[in-house]
Amino acid sequence: MTTPRIGRRRRKSPIDALLSIWGVLGLAFLFFPIVVIVIFSFNTGRTLQAFEGFGIQPYLDALANPAITNSISVSLITAAGVAVVSTVLGTFAGIALARRAGWWTPGLLVLLGLVMVTPEIVSAISLLPWFVTLGVDWGLTGFNIGQVRLIIANSLFSSAVVTFIVRARMTGMNESLEEAAADLYASPFRRFVDITLPLIRPAVISGALLAFTLSLDNTVVSSFVSVAGSTPWPVYIFASLKASLRPEIAAMSTLMLVLTLIVLGVVALVLRRDPGGSGSGAAGLAGTMVGR
Repeated sequence: MTTPRIGRRRRKSPIDALLSIWGVLGLAFLFFPIVVIVIFSFNTGRTLQAFEGFGIQPYLDALANPAITNSISVSLITAAGVAVVSTVLGTFAGIALARRAGWWTPGLLVLLGLVMVTPEIVSAISLLPWFVTLGVDWGLTGFNIGQVRLIIANSLFSSAVVTFIVRARMTGMNESLEEAAADLYASPFRRFVDITLPLIRPAVISGALLAFTLSLDNTVVSSFVSVAGSTPWPVYIFASLKASLRPEIAAMSTLMLVLTLIVLGVVALVLRRDPGGSGSGAAGLAGTMVGR
């Protein structure tokens, strides 16, 4: 009687092979447009309609174009502001939902859910007259009013995302450490800074970076609320569609893609180093992105 060799590689069935091929084709279908735009970012021709030569001139032209660099700076400043506002509001809202739930909890959850599932065009149309009703400058002397409008508009959806991420993290945490600190006469501020915040730090950081990334490509809302002199990058690209797309746009879009990948890589690293090991941060992140 022959003994089967231990560790022998299991032969794949035809169904497994077919599923593997289908998965590769699916990934190719999803990433092929991205690969194309990266390749055409090195096109030395005048337009993106035909690849005429390989070079880095589009990148040099993009960095030397004041309109492009200004729109990129507007997008980055807006994304940073959205990350700060969304993180502050979403963190405290998530803590309140997880630790001090009350009669108001279902209503707030419904409102947050509506913010996430409402079509962007509806949000944009409702924000425009709201900004007009509040006034032109709101008395914010020294502030770029267009930048402020972009930050407020983009923070609506991002705040809901951060709230659900932090709430998912807080739900899986035991409150015994905070209660022990209270028994030792620690003030609420010290309990939050020394215990609660370190425990939810992975969720807070991933939520902030996700809010930063989401605000970079919000075209519909930004096109409605932006004003002259504060045109973000997605709106600039949308306006460029009226003429022929130039290789500089592909070059700068590639740089923005690299920035987005770096941010998402940091998010993945933070979630992997989750000290709780429960993966609740990742679960909250996945759950919030289902409706988008």
